[in-house]
Amino acid sequence: MALKETIDADIKKAMLAKDKVRLLTLRSIKSQILLAETAEGAHGAALTSDAEIKLLTKAAKQRREAAETYQKQFRSDLEETELAELAIIEEYLPQQMSEADIVEHVVGIIQRVGATGPSDLGKVMGVAARELAGQADGRVISQVVSNLLNNTNV
Repeated sequence: MALKETIDADIKKAMLAKDKVRLLTLRSIKSQILLAETAEGAHGAALTSDAEIKLLTKAAKQRREAAETYQKQFRSDLEETELAELAIIEEYLPQQMSEADIVEHVVGIIQRVGATGPSDLGKVMGVAARELAGQADGRVISQVVSNLLNNTNV
């Protein structure tokens, strides 16, 4: 079942359960899907699973950053709302890789591209971001890549 159809079904369930946070979050996701489908050049075609994952990842990142901002501003009420929405969005994302799996994967990428030090960060990050898209947070990937490249005993 496509993400859009799953979201539609879950919106109906949230309405029946009177779950306002879930309903708001699901409607937000549906809105983003509809915008992506009607964007210039999309020709109304359904989104690919990669595009759906990218859309959900972006939504999750927005919620995560907003929660961090609210935490810094001591607005725990708004932070809790963002974290609740983030949890709902993460239900639709693929299972995230553990840090150990990310390290293992990045070591393989470093060996494949022939990276030797910090100057090859961009080369490794380009491949890692593409291969791990939707499976790991970009910040974690960046942190692992820079740690591994700075410790040249890979």
